[in-house]
Amino acid sequence: QLQLVESGGGSVQPGGSLRVSCVVSGFTMEYYAMGWFRQAPGKEREGVSCISSSGGSTKYADSVKGRFTISRDNAKNTVYLQMNSLKPEDTAVYYCAARGWDYCSEYVVTKDFGSWGQGTQVTVSS
Repeated sequence: QLQLVESGGGSVQPGGSLRVSCVVSGFTMEYYAMGWFRQAPGKEREGVSCISSSGGSTKYADSVKGRFTISRDNAKNTVYLQMNSLKPEDTAVYYCAARGWDYCSEYVVTKDFGSWGQGTQVTVSS
């Protein structure tokens, strides 16, 4: 059974850091690009980052470039999102998802991804 489980969310002050993780089971993650998305209350889900199957190529939304880093460990079937210099506007539920191809497109868009996790809440507040 295909399953993606996110963890590592929490509450942090502005300027702080968090690392969220996504463990995949039920399929071989190493063949697929993986992505992170987020959804704030009352807003549409937006793409945050994507990493190719090998990890050699990454894409980021402009709003997180230079602050967030996506990585993956195919041996552990896990994808990570390291979030530094967090801002209140980063507050959202963060989701991981698998893309149907092994590469990332120029923009991280929801329609290119399937097999979503249940999400993990990240709250940035003083």
